[in-house]
Amino acid sequence: MDINARTQFCGVIGNPVGHSLSPAIHNAAFHKLGLNFVYLAWKVETIGDAIKGLCALGNFRGASVTIPHKVAVIPFLDHVEMTAQRIGAINTIVAENGELTGYNTDATGALRALREGEAELKGRHIVVLGSGGAARAIAFALAGESGVGKLTLLGIDDSERVGLAQDIRSHATLKVEERHLDESALRRVLPDAQVLIHCTPVGMAPKADITCVPASLLHADLSVMDIVYNPLETRLLKDAKRAGCRTIPGLEMFLNQAVTQFELWTNQSAPVDVMRMVLESHAR
Repeated sequence: MDINARTQFCGVIGNPVGHSLSPAIHNAAFHKLGLNFVYLAWKVETIGDAIKGLCALGNFRGASVTIPHKVAVIPFLDHVEMTAQRIGAINTIVAENGELTGYNTDATGALRALREGEAELKGRHIVVLGSGGAARAIAFALAGESGVGKLTLLGIDDSERVGLAQDIRSHATLKVEERHLDESALRRVLPDAQVLIHCTPVGMAPKADITCVPASLLHADLSVMDIVYNPLETRLLKDAKRAGCRTIPGLEMFLNQAVTQFELWTNQSAPVDVMRMVLESHAR
């Protein structure tokens, strides 16, 4: 497909974005369906200026939003879909008729990945590492699931983590605890946990040899999901496999949320098989 004056463009907004596989999978999907779209990657430090600039370009159709802008971008949007409002973070922008609407496809993508990975949630103690945009989405999705036993939030940013815990308590009856993320807290909460969901950038390529969870704290009763998708198998997932844990790679959540994004921008069914194939071939 030639790029021309009618080409609609989308892209990923974040910092960093060099690791992102979004351009590869979305461009492959556009090509498969013969759509006059292109998807780019934008390293953005000042989110308000970036949004203003994109809106000034006539063929802007939408964007993925990643670390660290999932919360900060909200004031610059015209509308925020109800689920994303409740979460307080978005990962998708759709531009239509000169207005921007924010959505959150992380929440549904994560729940689908957990279900397909056969992680039991009902009655379980779930530990979420991180308190940023993705952690917010996943925590709210879990709070909306009937029967989840207990949710523990561990994060580095104390005010962000405390705020997230308070927000969830105000919307759900689920028991929620929060602690500063360090080895002491991990030693305290992991022995009694059944699900561990890692939502920080630790372990992302090119620094793929690090983890914030000591291998000695992992046990066979844990289901472990790492939302980092590059590399395909993070240090955390490798350690979890050796400990006998059920593991769910970040590729599954990433693919699920990207499929929904594609359909919001194009109003067409995504070629899921093509997107999965490209994702698996690029990630290592």
